[in-house]
Amino acid sequence: MPKWMEAVLFAAHLVPTLVLLAFALNLYVLMFFWFLNRKHRHRRVDAVKREFEARFSMDDLPPVVTQIPVYNEYNVVERVMRAVAAMEYPAGRHSIQVLDDSNDESCALIDRVAGELRAQGHDVQVVRRPTREGYKAGALKYGMTQTAADFFAIFDADFIPPRDFLLQTMPAMVINDKTGLVQARWGHLNREHSPITHAEALGLDGHFTLDQGARSYSGLFMNFNGTAGVWRRQAIDAAGGWHADTLTEDLDLSYRAQLAGWKCEFLFDVVVPAELPENMNALKAQQFRWAKGSIQTAIKLLPTVFRSNFSLIAKIQAFFQMCGYLVHPLILWVVLLSFPYSIFVTHYRYPTSGLLPFLFLLGTLAPYLIYGIPQILLYRRTWYKNILYLPMITIFGAGIAVSNTRAVLEAVMGKTSAFIRTPKSGDKPVKYKARISRMTVLEALAGAYCVGAILYYLEVDKFAAVSYMAICATGFILVAALSLWHVIATLREQWNEDQPEAT
Repeated sequence: MPKWMEAVLFAAHLVPTLVLLAFALNLYVLMFFWFLNRKHRHRRVDAVKREFEARFSMDDLPPVVTQIPVYNEYNVVERVMRAVAAMEYPAGRHSIQVLDDSNDESCALIDRVAGELRAQGHDVQVVRRPTREGYKAGALKYGMTQTAADFFAIFDADFIPPRDFLLQTMPAMVINDKTGLVQARWGHLNREHSPITHAEALGLDGHFTLDQGARSYSGLFMNFNGTAGVWRRQAIDAAGGWHADTLTEDLDLSYRAQLAGWKCEFLFDVVVPAELPENMNALKAQQFRWAKGSIQTAIKLLPTVFRSNFSLIAKIQAFFQMCGYLVHPLILWVVLLSFPYSIFVTHYRYPTSGLLPFLFLLGTLAPYLIYGIPQILLYRRTWYKNILYLPMITIFGAGIAVSNTRAVLEAVMGKTSAFIRTPKSGDKPVKYKARISRMTVLEALAGAYCVGAILYYLEVDKFAAVSYMAICATGFILVAALSLWHVIATLREQWNEDQPEAT
């Protein structure tokens, strides 16, 4: 191969590798900000409570509407409706909107439960639209037109708010009329279900501890997580309302609100447990939506963020947050190029000593720290068991790169797609449809490619390249196998349920 072609191939491998390194090293920046301002984590809820009690009383708590957007959530909707109705708040100042876009048996269940709750004295309204236009964002927007309330608590159907949720969050709104959003931390109902849910819990704990904490406590942009939060109507209106042009309407609105001058509050010690996706296809559906939506939001809002009066560090961190899912196409790109790079490039090599290898080592350790440290902070008695699943973060992160690459490419190309909810098990027996995706086949092929590369590396004694390809091979093959297994298991259950009972 001509030397200039080797240079092009080397650059094509080097540039995405360095970008991946930048994303990894930025985790240390977030950890620094978190440690610098970590005292806020312990003091904030108590400080809000003390200030509210010093200046206000329970009579000053304003009316709140809790919105529950629902689309075919038969498995979980009754549970969230009853939990929301059980929340404590001054009499006559809390009402519930079930924003029901369902077209299955969920409708009858919602009507029955709503009737029971109304009979118990709760103000429950079931809101149904003529069409599902705008998906979740459209439902939330439509619900706002049905009430004059100034505050909206939002819960997805798989969440179970604690009884004192409003009593802990609403004082933050009352004491500061520039606070547009109060976000609570997510907990986990089914962490112990499988290695998949363990890995998801590790990832979410890292986000809600170091990531959200660092951003909130340091005056950086932070995001609404779509649920377990309270919004002020004025902030929503000032930001331009709910938009449905991205799949992450929560990230979109929270950035627009902050650009309009509103503050976002993160209350670490207010925890709302929720159900984690229990199978690989559900996880990939969730991650696909988050990946595509965040890149759509980046394309939409980053130019405005860069032109704003926010600090340079805030703008840089906004880029890393909104563009975080770029790591998946970069991972896939590096994997696909690693094999030809090792065969054809002979004149250009990564240094084996000095600063760059040290930075690569730091980058490799960063995810384990940002996901491991929260386990020590949150789970004093079980943290050592939880961190045993840290390798699954890396393995699954590589494994879903094929699906998330498609999501990123669709966002960049401007391809629209429906808002696909994440299936949840809940406590009902109903099962939803399952099918084998083309992504599963591509994941299996990517795994086979990595295995072939590993065999070549072993044959030519290039052992240094084996570890990275082994992680990726394991991730692709495991994700493909679990995706296929969960489809087969679901189809088998549905087939058994359809069989007539023996007489």
